Amino acid sequence: MGAYKFMQEIYRHKQSDVMRYLLRMRTWEYRQCPKIVRVTRPSRPDKARRLGYKAKQGFVIYRTRVRRGGRKRPVPKGATYGKPTNEGVNQLKNQRSIQATAEDRVGRKCGSLRVLSSYWVGEDSTYKFYEVRSKLIANEGTTHDKMFANAN
Repeated sequence: MGAYKFMQEIYRHKQSDVMRYLLRMRTWEYRQCPKIVRVTRPSRPDKARRLGYKAKQGFVIYRTRVRRGGRKRPVPKGATYGKPTNEGVNQLKNQRSIQATAEDRVGRKCGSLRVLSSYWVGEDSTYKFYEVRSKLIANEGTTHDKMFANAN
């Protein structure tokens, strides 16, 4: 079994003692960082490479965190207007997934990057953490790559 296959197999058993300890240490470390932070290398290289990551100039990875749970409607002092069917404030559900929200936030923060994909790296009681894989729009290393020729 190769190294990446071994890593993939370890991540399938998240309840094992080793993975629980590793994820707990990592999520503690991630909480100390800003919401969106650039990382030098992926924390899950097997997953990143399966999604197309290459360690070359022009490809960057950002780690981001998004609060878990449902969505609360932002209303001033709880005053909702309109019909009673639209009065809900607390029990609203997100229309987009938390992962899509994470990708969107990185895309807005880094305007010169094109978001390609993302993957889960951890979660705790409050946050979910994702690593977002993106590429520089105007970079020779990525524009001439056949795999990402149409990702502009």
